[in-house]
This record gives sequence, structure tokens and C-alpha cells, in this order.
Amino acid sequence: MTQPANPQRRSGRPSREQQIRRVLLLVLGYNLTVLGLKVVVGVLTGSLSVLADALHSITDSANNILGLLVTRWAKPGPDREHPYGHLKFEAMGALGIATLLGMTCMEILQRAWGRLTHGEPPVAVHGPELLLLILALGLNVGTCWYERRRGQALDSPVLLADAADTLGDIWINLAVLIGLAGAWAGFPWLDTLLAVPVALLVFTSGWRVVQTNLPWLVDTMAIAPEAIRHEVDQVADGLNCHSIASRGVVGRQVFIEMHLVVNTSSLTEAHALTEAIEIRLQERFGPARITIHMEPEGYQSDELTYTS
Repeated sequence: MTQPANPQRRSGRPSREQQIRRVLLLVLGYNLTVLGLKVVVGVLTGSLSVLADALHSITDSANNILGLLVTRWAKPGPDREHPYGHLKFEAMGALGIATLLGMTCMEILQRAWGRLTHGEPPVAVHGPELLLLILALGLNVGTCWYERRRGQALDSPVLLADAADTLGDIWINLAVLIGLAGAWAGFPWLDTLLAVPVALLVFTSGWRVVQTNLPWLVDTMAIAPEAIRHEVDQVADGLNCHSIASRGVVGRQVFIEMHLVVNTSSLTEAHALTEAIEIRLQERFGPARITIHMEPEGYQSDELTYTS
């Protein structure tokens, strides 16, 4: 029998991966523009802080390129080589961005220490340079808002992680801008004073990315076994449901396994029961891949889930 055409292809609507790549390409263009503005300001003013901030913008562009490479491989569907899908590639990419955030944090702290020990670099700040930095700040704010909005709509950890990085960049831009304004007004110490809280903001953004994506890679429990058994009881009360395990992230994809004692000797009835349970779990926790190991009537186990 001929298979129906893919509705996305028939309608011409781009896939989720294609939409993510388009967002990353657009954000890459914004980041390269911001990089150019910072380089111009750094050269014109002789400010080492602005040039160092431009290096951070290079990191932003590298993040976008990393995201483009990752989303090329992070397809949700299974294949022969990856029967459980490819979503861990996306989580690995997000953790790579978190690593770059940590490196940026260390860069800021080292910059602050250098200024405290070696003094402030001489800068020559004028109004046009400050206006260019304000323009770069505005571009970063718009980019962060757009990428976060699209990341939530597409449920993409790469876009959300990159938006978090851009948020850190916004605070860095603001600190550099205030620092240059302070140097212009005769207070060069202001830039150094603001460097430490900016570094802490960058570190916090990276830690949030780690907390969001690490469960994918270490197979942390996704759903409490008591919650799974409760849903099973809604289908047929009193079933002996045990050895329950789950992994993944609810709302993106979860894998659920369990053992179930069926109170029937009919294979057809047992199959119908497990089908009803799978439908219930899909409605509650899906998308999910569910494996139910059926055990004969009379078998009992008190082990709800695995214990140490």
C-alpha cells in the first residue's frame, strides 16, 4: 500500500530542524555585525576592554556555528545506527555552549584582576564610539529576545542556550558601556568594579544550561515511578506494576519501561490492556517510547523501582 505523503513536505512548511538552522543563521549575521561594531570602537578608542569584549563576540559566532553543526545531526527520529533517536546531540551542543560561557566568565575575572594589578589602560573615548556601543547593545537585546522566543516555540535547547549566552553578552556590553562612560567622565575604576557581577551573571547562565541538558546525557529519572503507577491504576486498578524506569525530558521525549503482572491468560486481552496503558502514558507524558514487560498471573513484586 502506498504511504501517504509527509504533510510538512506537501504543505511546503519547513521542518523543525530547518527552522532552527534558519534562526541560527540569522543570529550569526547579527553577531558578526556586533563583532564589527566592537572592533571599530576598540580600534578607535584603544580600549582593551572593548577589544576583549569583541573576542567574546567571536565566541558568540562560534556558538552559532556549533549550533548549526549540531542541529544537522540532532534529528529526533531513530535510524539503524541510533535506534533511540539523535536528541542527545542537541544536548551535547548546549553543554558545549555552557562550556564557552564558563570560559567567558574566567576571561572577565582575569580581565578584572589584570586591571587591579596593572592599572587602567589609557582610552580616548568620544561620543560617536559610545553611540556605536549603544547600537551594538540594542542589536544584542533584539537578538536575545528573538532567539529565546523562537527557542521556546521550537523547544530547542540549542537556541535557548545560545539566547542565554546572548543575555550574558548584553550585561557585558552594558558593563563595558558604563565603564567607558566612566572613563570619559574621569572614573576609570568603574569598569573594573562592574566586571565581577557580570562574570557571576555569565556563570549563572551557563549553570542553568547545564541543569537543563545534563539529564539527557546521564539518564536522570524523568518521571517519578509513583506518578507512572498512578496513571497505570487509572486504566486498571490493582495491577502489580513494578521495576519502573524512565529517562529523557518530559515534553521533549521520554523513555518509560516497566514490568506488569496481567491478570489474564489471554494474549489478546493482555495486549489490549498494555495498549490502553501506553495510550494513557502518551497522553500524560508524551512524546514517549514505552516498553512494558508482561508477567504471568500470580507473579508479585514489591520493587516499585530500582534501588541502590
